[in-house]
Amino acid sequence: MSSPSRAVSQLNKGLGFLDRALEPEEIARKGWSLLHEDLTLPTAVLYQDRLMHNLGWMKEFIAAYGMRLAPHGKTTMAPRLFEMQLRNGAWGITLATAHQTLAAYVHGVRRVLMANQLIGRENMAVIARLIQDPEFDYYCLVDSAAQAEQLGSYFSKTGQRLQVLLELGAMGGRTGVRNDEQLQALLAALSQWSETLVLRGIEMYEGVLEDETAIRAFLRRAVDLARRLDAEGRFPRTPILLSGAGSAWYDVVAEEFSAAKLGDKFQIVLRPGCYLTHDVGAYREAQARILDQNPVARKMHEGLLPALQVWAYVQSVPEAETAIITLGKRDAAFDSGLPAPALHFRPGGDLPKAAPFHWTLTRMMDQHAFMQIAPGDDIRVGDMIGFDVRHPCTTFDKWRTLPILDAQYRIVDIVQTYF
Repeated sequence: MSSPSRAVSQLNKGLGFLDRALEPEEIARKGWSLLHEDLTLPTAVLYQDRLMHNLGWMKEFIAAYGMRLAPHGKTTMAPRLFEMQLRNGAWGITLATAHQTLAAYVHGVRRVLMANQLIGRENMAVIARLIQDPEFDYYCLVDSAAQAEQLGSYFSKTGQRLQVLLELGAMGGRTGVRNDEQLQALLAALSQWSETLVLRGIEMYEGVLEDETAIRAFLRRAVDLARRLDAEGRFPRTPILLSGAGSAWYDVVAEEFSAAKLGDKFQIVLRPGCYLTHDVGAYREAQARILDQNPVARKMHEGLLPALQVWAYVQSVPEAETAIITLGKRDAAFDSGLPAPALHFRPGGDLPKAAPFHWTLTRMMDQHAFMQIAPGDDIRVGDMIGFDVRHPCTTFDKWRTLPILDAQYRIVDIVQTYF
């Protein structure tokens, strides 16, 4: 499979002038600076030092528990960031769809845990083509006899073996086996297709639950099932994978799976994705809880830092208490709360300053945001505002390119996304 072009189109928003498509390295050599207004705003940017801090923090945390990390790539869908994560010790990349898996594969990722069901003929065909490569290590989830039947039927015809993880589910949640009747039906189907479907472990997602007590009970249920199926000889290969953990409760997953003392036969894989860029919304709240309660995190240095911002101009100050910003729903997440003004910079100045605490977005439209200010505030048309986001996942998918900035706000790399 041929490698995709890495050239960055001159039509992508949030960049400076390009007279033709250029490689990311060529753009980095242009010497562009955010503060010199070399980029069109709005633009979403990443901060190099904070990315590296977060990579190191999570690597240290996972290593302390002796587990593996397969960060969820759907957060960024950015192969350049996948590369950083893999270079910093990630076991593989977690993804959610066959198309995402293809995008990762053609950019060099060679181990994917697809934390989702593989459904549909062409989706199966995508994976069948990829696993022709013996170097590609791929896993998907199964949670029903009907799905196992479909997978078994398709892959038996291709003559391939597919590695699957049994997904355990919670009542009221999304996918996953709910009860013993469903479990037995699925196990029977897997036995029928044992020459085609290889059961490699147990997967679950605790993020569908909100109560910590319920989450811990769910995790213990997963451990008990893993032990039970191992005792029944259901896993033909080792290591047996046990995988969980979104971005909010990875500490609790690490604690419970570590306390189970499953031994070397099992390999525990955690899948947080938002740690790399973090946010100032739900994940900041989760990180505060982790730093307060988790003994490993408490011993570590500073916690995760927000590494993603969206910058925009003040385009109008039509009222004493309102500034209109060139930022809208096309540019930043709004599903988990509106972006938060963090930095204020006036072109021609030295460095950005912290935005006044009372500056707050109150409303967003497609291309405009309403920012509450106070009468007499030092704010002008043409000022630049850097906004922290409250949900990285639904900010990344609004951008095809994101510059990476150094500590002086100079562009040192370009990240491309493939949603």
